[in-house]
Amino acid sequence: MRTSIHEAFDLGQSIWLDYISKELISSGGLEKWINNGVTGVTTNPSIFENAIAKTSDYDSEIAELSKSGKTTAEIYEVLTLQEVGAAADILRPVYDKTNGKDGFVSLEVNPLLASDRDTTISEAKRLFAALNRKNVMIKIPATPEGISALTECIASNVNVNSTLIFSHEQYVNVAKAYLEGIKRGGRAESVASVFVSRVDTAVDKLLAEKGKTELCGHIAIDGIKLMYQEFKKLFAGAECVQRPLWASTGTKNKAYSDVLYVETLIGPRTVNTVPPATLEAFVNHGKASLTLEQGTDTAKSELDTLAAVGIDINAVCAKLLADGLKSFNAAFESLMSSIEQKKGA
Repeated sequence: MRTSIHEAFDLGQSIWLDYISKELISSGGLEKWINNGVTGVTTNPSIFENAIAKTSDYDSEIAELSKSGKTTAEIYEVLTLQEVGAAADILRPVYDKTNGKDGFVSLEVNPLLASDRDTTISEAKRLFAALNRKNVMIKIPATPEGISALTECIASNVNVNSTLIFSHEQYVNVAKAYLEGIKRGGRAESVASVFVSRVDTAVDKLLAEKGKTELCGHIAIDGIKLMYQEFKKLFAGAECVQRPLWASTGTKNKAYSDVLYVETLIGPRTVNTVPPATLEAFVNHGKASLTLEQGTDTAKSELDTLAAVGIDINAVCAKLLADGLKSFNAAFESLMSSIEQKKGA
C-alpha cells in the first residue's frame, strides 16, 4: 500500500526512521516501515540509551559478554554494531535499488570526542571498517574539529552523517568540508543533519518576551528554507552531492501540528529523519507536496525581523550546539553506567 512516505520519495525526499532497538529488528518492524516507504535509519546516543539502558532486552547478552571478559566499552560496541549491522542488512535491498544513494544506517562516534579531531577520524574509520557495509554512515558532530574530520573521512571514502547542525554558517562549513573531501579524491556518501524543532523551542521563548508571538513556530522552518537555497548554490552541477537532512523533526510544542516539521520541509535531494510517533502521524494524516521552496522571500523577511527585535539567531544556535553535545554526552555516560550496573547484576 502506498503511503505519504512513498509520495514524499516521489517528490525527491527520502524519509528515514530516527529509531532503533532489538525489538524493531527482531519483530519485523523495520521491514514494515520499509514497506511503508522508509529508506533509512538514524541512531544517536539517546536512542541507544533508551534501547539498552531503559529496557531488559539486552540484559542476557550483557551478562554473557561480561562473563566472556568484555569491558563495558567493548560491550557497548558489540551491541551497537550488532543492531546497526542488522538494520543495514535489512536495508541493503533499498541501497541496491537506489544505486547506493539510499538505504543507509547511521552510527555515531563517541560524542565525548567532539573536540578531538584526530581521534574522531581514527574512530570513524575503525567503526566503518568494523561494520564492513557500504550502506552505513558514521555520525560526526559538526563542531569545528568534527567539520575538519569530515573532510578527512570523505577523502578516505568513509560515509559520514555530519550531525548537530543548527546555524547557517555551520551548514555552509559542513558542505564545503564535504566538497573538499571530494576534491581530494573521495567518493563517499554523506548527509548534513540540520536540527529543526529545537530552534523553535529556544526562539519561541525569546519571541514571547519581545511580544512577537506571530513569528512563533516559523523561525526554524525559515532557516531551513534559506539553507536549502544555499545547498542548491553550493552543489549546482556537482557530481557528488551531500544531501541536507532535517533532524529533530518531532513536534515539541503541542500547539503546533504533529507533522509540522515534515509537511513543510519536502523538497528534492533532501532527507527527513523522523521519530516513530511523528512518522505514524504523517502516514495517518500527513500530506506530501513540494513545500520546501514555498515562501522563501517571507522566510528572509521574518529572519530579518528577528534580528531587528534584538534576537541573535547565531547565539541561539551556538547554545543549542553546546546543549546538544552536552545532552548526547550525558546519554552516552548514562548508558555506559547502566551497562556497568547490568554487568554487576
